[in-house]
Amino acid sequence: MRRSLNAMTADCGGEAALDRGRPLGHQRTQSVPAQAMSAISQESFRRRLQAVAAATAAELERALAAAARAGEIARPERLLAAMRYAALGGGKRLRPLLVVESAALFGVAETKAIPVAAAFECVHCYSLVHDDLPAMDDDELRRGRPSLHRAFDEATAILAGDALLTLAFDLIAGEAGDPDPSVRVALVGLLARAAGIGGMAGGQMLDLEAEGRFAGQRPLSLPLEHIERLQSMKTGALIAAACEAGAILGRANPAEHDALTAYGRALGSAFQIADDLLDAEADVATAGKPVAKDAKRGKATLVFALGADKARGRLAARIEEANNALKIFGPRAAMLNETARFVAERKA
Repeated sequence: MRRSLNAMTADCGGEAALDRGRPLGHQRTQSVPAQAMSAISQESFRRRLQAVAAATAAELERALAAAARAGEIARPERLLAAMRYAALGGGKRLRPLLVVESAALFGVAETKAIPVAAAFECVHCYSLVHDDLPAMDDDELRRGRPSLHRAFDEATAILAGDALLTLAFDLIAGEAGDPDPSVRVALVGLLARAAGIGGMAGGQMLDLEAEGRFAGQRPLSLPLEHIERLQSMKTGALIAAACEAGAILGRANPAEHDALTAYGRALGSAFQIADDLLDAEADVATAGKPVAKDAKRGKATLVFALGADKARGRLAARIEEANNALKIFGPRAAMLNETARFVAERKA
């Protein structure tokens, strides 16, 4: 993606063209020793997460208003209600936080990052709606309340997911975020690849295959590297892309871009391991969704392959890997460091 953005801006002066959007006074970062990195309190992180969640919800409220936007004909009431149910019904808003905080490393204002953050959340919410469908994971509970297809119906849920996915690209392509068309094109390409056949959708297909859906109805025995590839696509791709989006918005240099990509990939892996541990060990009231379903379906998880203790060790290693990737940014990455801790210790 970095190369694609540079190629698109080459005719406008390459790196210099990108730097025209860099906040005044921003200096290229130098590697900082681990002991020089600062920490923030869990309470400060909680407040920041809530603030970004509120800003994202406000952006989604505007995007999901009853009035048709320019170029639209009409907004069917039932479809809009279903989209709002899916997108405005709570959630951690982790992916928006990653977009906002990654962009903040380069001085990008939150107001400029939030439209992109909301686009990522639309894709995430669409994926949850479709995941819960009877043809997929067949879950009846999401975020502590009935899944969308239970609250409405399957056809409406399918269309709501479709509409949330396309709304994401409407948001990310708009001028409310970055005024530079080449940046918006790069963001569109990034999100498309993270959500598509080589990312989330492809990972979901591999997940279904691993369950034995297409091989005699028997779960497949996958080697660890295949499980990790599946999870890096199904869950990790969108998380990593959220971090990379901040690098694109911030006109990151190659080293900075690579650091955020490495952080996002490690964080995405950690998130999925933590999710699998929750499925194995949490209760429905705490998780807000059905639990103990992975083992019943024969899903390919590191918890199943390694056992809970070794999976926790793998989780700790991924968090360390994520934090090490951020050393180039020094104390300015404290919020992202705390995000990694949150991912490892979350209970829902």
